[in-house]
Amino acid sequence: MSVSSLLLTGGRWRCFPALLESSFFQTLHNSCCRKKSTTPTKSIPVVGMCDENPKESEKALDKLFSAKQQASILHVLNTASDKELEAVRLLRGRRSNNIVEHREKFGPFQNLESLMDVPLFQYKTTIQVCNSILFPNAGKKRENQENRVLRNLINPEIGREELKAANSIVSIVFGTRKIAWVHLDRNLAVLDWQQNECCQLIKGKYQSSVYFQKISSIISKIPEADFYVLQKIGISVQNLSLFPALLHFHIIEAMLYTMLNKTFAQDGRHQVLSMNRNAVGRHFELMVGNTRTSGKELVKQFLSDSVLTARPRVFFPPDKIVRYRQMFSSTEQYRIEELYDSLLQAIAFYELIVLDRVPKARCSEDPH
Repeated sequence: MSVSSLLLTGGRWRCFPALLESSFFQTLHNSCCRKKSTTPTKSIPVVGMCDENPKESEKALDKLFSAKQQASILHVLNTASDKELEAVRLLRGRRSNNIVEHREKFGPFQNLESLMDVPLFQYKTTIQVCNSILFPNAGKKRENQENRVLRNLINPEIGREELKAANSIVSIVFGTRKIAWVHLDRNLAVLDWQQNECCQLIKGKYQSSVYFQKISSIISKIPEADFYVLQKIGISVQNLSLFPALLHFHIIEAMLYTMLNKTFAQDGRHQVLSMNRNAVGRHFELMVGNTRTSGKELVKQFLSDSVLTARPRVFFPPDKIVRYRQMFSSTEQYRIEELYDSLLQAIAFYELIVLDRVPKARCSEDPH
């Protein structure tokens, strides 16, 4: 059942919806969040989150919370175990341990400012933690929305924090004739970029041994990475004329999942993901209705910008840029969408999931 929590800031009362699941925080909520009194209240100035003067920030911290709210926050900080502290969204992990260790070494917290003496706590963090203690469910709606977006973008489901920690990925795109892959790091630097022929696979009787031999040869060239991201192509199973291509795609996808998820049987950790092709197209403004257009011109622009601009959107190593341009030029007369798409998919993975950047498709400057 949702309960309206009230916080006094700048002389105005604001409501925060909160679902109170823990009796520990239910007691806290009842003790510090009361209905607005009819008696006049003194206006309390709002202090900015980015105060540049640490001493003034410490003094201002008391002004952000009422005496009852401060007492309730201190009660949690001084009495909650590390497990109970981890129930607060911003205190999961090392922060909860640091609070307990600081409390055991120096005694109870006397005021909110003393929380900034704990490792990993600065002024802005302290305010966020205090608000999370008072209103433990205020940020869940946004989290749920982000998780829904993530589920529509990639599968299987993997925690966002694990995805954000990816230092490098290999993006793999396969078609009926070619398989292309690019190795990209979190600085959006291309470490390697290749394509291989596989046109004979779709011909004949789909022999498993032939697929195994060809895919094994390609995987032997693919470097180690935190994740391997495959393009998920949506082909209707009701279109019988496309059934050979659909079968081909499913065979390759299954083999890549099996052969690249090397440690899954031991640790159950997914290293191979499938990424929605049209979501990548929307990110780069390549969609016309429900149809995705070619990314050829966009990739050509990335290659040129890497040489001509000081801060390109994608970095190509100087010792390989000539080879990549030659590879691109030699196939100019052919449609090599797998080559373009592998790079675009890798960039979209980092910009949408890891770096939270949403720059315009044609912008070559770093958004920061």
